[in-house]
Amino acid sequence: MIALTLGDPAGIGPEIILKALKSFNTDDFIIYGDTRILEKTNRALGSDFVFNAVDDVRSAVPGKVNVKDLHNLSPSDFKMGEESALCGRAAYEYIEKAVKDAMDGKTECVCTAPINKVSLKMAGVPYIGHTEIFAFLTGTDDPLTMFQVENMRIFFLSRHVSLRRACDMVTYSRLMDYIPRCVKELERLGVRGTFAVAGLNPHSSDGGLFGDEEKEIERAVEECRRMGLDVVGPVSADSVFHQCLKGKYSAVLSLYHDQGHIAAKTYDFDRTISLTLGMPVLRISVDHGTAFDIAGCGIADETGMKETLSCALRCRPAFLR
Repeated sequence: MIALTLGDPAGIGPEIILKALKSFNTDDFIIYGDTRILEKTNRALGSDFVFNAVDDVRSAVPGKVNVKDLHNLSPSDFKMGEESALCGRAAYEYIEKAVKDAMDGKTECVCTAPINKVSLKMAGVPYIGHTEIFAFLTGTDDPLTMFQVENMRIFFLSRHVSLRRACDMVTYSRLMDYIPRCVKELERLGVRGTFAVAGLNPHSSDGGLFGDEEKEIERAVEECRRMGLDVVGPVSADSVFHQCLKGKYSAVLSLYHDQGHIAAKTYDFDRTISLTLGMPVLRISVDHGTAFDIAGCGIADETGMKETLSCALRCRPAFLR
């Protein structure tokens, strides 16, 4: 089965999970959360799911929505759309249990609904987001983040750091670490083709007219090509993502957070999903937040969650080999 974490209970996670599951065979999934929250959401949406609370994944019952019930948060303990330590702690515990079961081979991968960074901090969780939590729980040093929307796949050389710090991280050594790992994970997913590294400066600095950071990229790309990797770059960031979408490249290495986020989300915000790779556990997620402003209103769009679950079903054979 595929593990599916509830996310922050005060956000749209429970809603988009139940909406998305209407399009799938529920026997493929097990939710890590609290049955009481799911039952309340089920009633609010007018859905007719029947839940089966289990202590162990192997006790799942066909034909029902199986829930690894942590029974750690009642709907009366929090308000929808509000940050709270209780919700932050519960969200972390859902992830913790899901990762443990995946590491123990009880589930095949983990899909995640959104969590709230402020609620995590209020709960004393010392990690800023999913990637950092998964890295800690799996003992992984610097996992890879990959966005996917249609043919466009985007890796990130840096994530949650300042733009000034991100520019400083565009180094030969970091690129030599990331490029081979990205290509390896693409191959594991069955993706072949030319891997592109985006430029940092406008027009990749036009041969050094404005900035010399591209020299680090050129050195790394040349060395990777000598190693036999099919990689090119730097390719101007104002065109490389469009070219990837059209099939010229298998994926792009974005050099900082917003460079790749803007490209994917502008093209299709709702269907962009995130994969965390390079860990013992595959993690797939929607790429949006808890949407506290509409939480509990029944109007959240489940498209991203449907894409997430579809991707998990497609990826299972690759990660089970």
